Amino acid sequence: MVTRAEFLVQLTSSGWVLFLAGCGGGGGYDAGPAPPAQAAACSATQITNNHGHTLTMPTADLNSTVSMSYNIQGSAAHSHLVTFSAAQLAQLKAGQSVTVATTVSLAHQHDLSAACA
Repeated sequence: MVTRAEFLVQLTSSGWVLFLAGCGGGGGYDAGPAPPAQAAACSATQITNNHGHTLTMPTADLNSTVSMSYNIQGSAAHSHLVTFSAAQLAQLKAGQSVTVATTVSLAHQHDLSAACA
């Protein structure tokens, strides 16, 4: 895996200039703190390589018979979407944990595990 600093050096040495909006600073990703659990809601219990993203899902959404998508931007400078199928929503409603991948943004994505309180 190439660090952000190595990537920028490669870009600038090849003559390309690119402005990258923040995924945090430094050369790696910080797991960051887990988002706080909220009463009567489902939330992310883990987001890989997290740098400020959060998910809070109203428990009413667990009754959906169609897929539901959520923006997990949180305090990050960019957003990702995460989509739960109707079957995954039913799993959450049954008290199970579900892991899904986010959309790709700024050349990266995250795996997100969710559970309901």
